[in-house]
Amino acid sequence: MSAAKAVTVEEYINQFPEETRKLLNQLRSVICKYAPDAKESISYVMPAYKLRKKPLVYFAGYENHIGFYATPNGHEAFSKEFANYKQGKGSVQFPLNEKLPVKLIAAVVKYRVKKIIEGS
Repeated sequence: MSAAKAVTVEEYINQFPEETRKLLNQLRSVICKYAPDAKESISYVMPAYKLRKKPLVYFAGYENHIGFYATPNGHEAFSKEFANYKQGKGSVQFPLNEKLPVKLIAAVVKYRVKKIIEGS
């Protein structure tokens, strides 16, 4: 299965090797725990979460890392915490050979939820 054909987040995650699936499922669990009202879908060929019809966070699996996207303001707010990770425009890369920074991801999700609820 290619990422382009995945219709659900389960299908998307299940296309990856077991170790990557574990990390993707862990990331998904953190998002769902701290944003239980978010709507889960596939958008831009990756798992996407929206709250009140606004983008909350996205993530994607790659060969050597997991991309995490907390636009528009999550990366700015956590630039110091993300400094130890490779970054792109609006993304941060969590290497597959390291533990996921669960507390950091939780903090970002909580921050994005708060910003959306506040309307900023």
